[in-house]
Amino acid sequence: MKSLFDAVSFKCSKLVTKNYSTSFSLAVKMLSPSIRDAIYSIYGFVRFADEIVDSFHDYEKEYLIEDFEKEYYKAMQLGISLNPILNSFQQTVKEYNITDDLVQAFLKSMKMDLIKSNYQTQAEYIDYIYGSADVVGLMCLKVFVSGKEHKYEQLKNEAMRLGSAFQKVNFLRDLKDDSTILNRTYFPGVNLNNFTEDSKTQIIKEIEEDFRIAYQGIVKLPIEAKFGVYTAYVYYKKLLKKLKNTPYYEIGNSRIRVSNYTKAGLLAQSFVTYKLKLV
Repeated sequence: MKSLFDAVSFKCSKLVTKNYSTSFSLAVKMLSPSIRDAIYSIYGFVRFADEIVDSFHDYEKEYLIEDFEKEYYKAMQLGISLNPILNSFQQTVKEYNITDDLVQAFLKSMKMDLIKSNYQTQAEYIDYIYGSADVVGLMCLKVFVSGKEHKYEQLKNEAMRLGSAFQKVNFLRDLKDDSTILNRTYFPGVNLNNFTEDSKTQIIKEIEEDFRIAYQGIVKLPIEAKFGVYTAYVYYKKLLKKLKNTPYYEIGNSRIRVSNYTKAGLLAQSFVTYKLKLV
C-alpha cells in the first residue's frame, strides 16, 4: 500500500536526521507530533544535497546533484519517488505550499559549493547564506504556520535571520575543516591564515544581531513549533558563547563542541523557561 511506503519514507527522513544531527533531532522532538514528520523530511532533503557536495569526493558530484534535482522534480510530477527521502519531501512541499523558489535557491547554493571556494564580497556571502540556510528556515516556517500565507509573511524576516545565525555559527565552528578539507572560506576577507581575535569579534557581533532579531519571531510562533525552535535557538546560542570565549587560534585549530551533558542541561533549562511562559 502507498500509505505504508509513505510511512516508511518519513521514517527514513527521521533516521537521517537522528544520525546526522543529534542536536537538530533533539529540537525536532520538542515540536508537536503533528509537524515532526514534515520537518524531518525537510532536513533529509537538505542533508542529502549537502552530503553530495561536501562528502562524496570519490564520485561525480556534479552528476549526483543534478540527478538528485531531476529525481525531485520527477517526484513532484508523479507524486511518488522510490527514493524515500524525496518521496517524503515532495509530500511536505505540496501539503504546506513550499514554493519552488525556496527549493531552487537552496539547490543553487549547493551547486555553488562545487565551483566556488571563496566568497569575497558581502553580496556573494549574503546570497550564499540565503540559499543554504535562510530558505531552509522559510521551508520550516511554512510547516510551522500550516501554510498560512499571512502568518508566514509576518514571521518571514525573523525566520531568515535565525537560519542565518545557525549557518554563521556553523561556519565559525567549522572554520578549520572548511579551509583544510574543503578548501572553502565563507566569511568575506577572512580565511584561516588571517583569522584574528578582531575578525572573530566582528563575526560574533553579526551573529548576535541575527539572534536578537530571530528571537522576536520565536516568541510569535504557534504553540506547535515554539518550544522546538526555542530549544534549537538555546543550543546555538550556547555554542556561540563557547566560540566567543575560545581564543581565535583555538577555533582555527580545532572544532568547538557542546557536550551531550550540556545539551541535556540546556533542554531542561529551555523546558522550564517555556513552561514559565518566559518565551
